[in-house]
Amino acid sequence: MWFVLSLIALLCWSGSDMFSKIGSRPSDKLSHWKMVMAVGLVMGLHAAYEVFVGGVEITWDVIVAYLPASILYILSMTLGYVGLRYIELSVSSPICNSSGGIAAVLCFLFLQEMPSLVQWIGVALVTVGVVLLGAVELTESDYAREMRQKNSRVKYDKSFLALLFPILYCVIDALGTFFDSVILREEATGTFLDRVFPTMLEEGSANVAYELTFLAVGVAAAVYVLGVRREKLTVKAEGPKLLGGVFETAGQLAYIYALGDTAHAGFAAAIIASYCALSVVWSRIFLKEKLSWKHYGAIALTVAGIVILGIFDA
Repeated sequence: MWFVLSLIALLCWSGSDMFSKIGSRPSDKLSHWKMVMAVGLVMGLHAAYEVFVGGVEITWDVIVAYLPASILYILSMTLGYVGLRYIELSVSSPICNSSGGIAAVLCFLFLQEMPSLVQWIGVALVTVGVVLLGAVELTESDYAREMRQKNSRVKYDKSFLALLFPILYCVIDALGTFFDSVILREEATGTFLDRVFPTMLEEGSANVAYELTFLAVGVAAAVYVLGVRREKLTVKAEGPKLLGGVFETAGQLAYIYALGDTAHAGFAAAIIASYCALSVVWSRIFLKEKLSWKHYGAIALTVAGIVILGIFDA
């Protein structure tokens, strides 16, 4: 069953990438808030199912205890949605999903979790891949960019801002993962973090707390978009965003249960960690994005590092 769940997570998260990208039109300056609305709605519905049907226990104390991780995850996703207006998904997704490398370094520095040699190799591959990807993106000539974007659905200009948002996602998501590992720890870390985060949470309750927090942020985004900015929503424009939210939530659920099979967690993590590679495939097929061989080489290094970290993190 772990293999099926891993494939579901792989397909759902890559699908979430693609539909989120389709819903993030460069001309729509509120597209990121609309994405937050859509994801918040779907996660809220799933949280209600988990509480009232699945029997997951949730309290305000749990929501507050998990709030640092929730806020960091939501902030990173919001910035990632902003970035999708400025850059190809093929470039954005591998950068965003390199956060595991930074998280591994944070755990080493603050939790005394010594990575193995292979994990350090994974961190190195991710770092080199992301740096090369950024260098290729910024040094590409305008003519070469224009030629490869000839048949793409959207044209993009060379911009540091375009790289800034996925990099911010990467760093903030890594901080979220670090706090996640502290809050969901099974035993004391032996560091000052035990005093800052004295409560150790159960994973199911923490996930519902995250979804309810996302719902609250989604409601706030709806008040701003619909009430303050008085935006009119259409099924054609917002449908992809809602599908992105559905795929994001379904992928999260499959991910939790796939890694719950501890006997095969490493294999499951390796499969799921490669979802950004599938996002690149979808962007090539459905969004008509085309990159240079230098882009693909840098992406290959990044994905290799992500997979290595996924295997040994599990």
